[in-house]
Amino acid sequence: MGLLDNRFCFVCGQENSGGLKARFRLDQAAGRAECRLIIPATFQGWQDVVHGGIISALLDEVAIQACRGAGEEFLTAELQVRFRQPVPVGVEVIVRGTLTARRGRIFEVASELEVDGVIHAAAMVKVLQPRRETAAVSIPSAPGRPQ
Repeated sequence: MGLLDNRFCFVCGQENSGGLKARFRLDQAAGRAECRLIIPATFQGWQDVVHGGIISALLDEVAIQACRGAGEEFLTAELQVRFRQPVPVGVEVIVRGTLTARRGRIFEVASELEVDGVIHAAAMVKVLQPRRETAAVSIPSAPGRPQ
């Protein structure tokens, strides 16, 4: 399996009109990533509450971004999320990821989502860096999708 960024990632893809279009600031030397965004009501579960799957996706993506100092291609191997408080739609959230350990091709990252200085969700994420020979193959586009 190869990995190809076609800018359609649901979380960070700038070409995905139905996605979050999150933009991350990276500190590659420190193994950190951060994103500030306002999540609109189109991503709610219960009324005025961000869907848990959206929160999980953000915690996952910030973990991937925190690993960028070691390369460009990563896959989530494990995601353990703790939801502490509901996340309201329409307010600014801060999502942070910090690389905490590395063992070979496995990276461990602590991610958190904050609203007004309070952590609403946190995750421990194991991220896999694929072998180079598997990362070099291109993935064909789905019908109707640009390459």
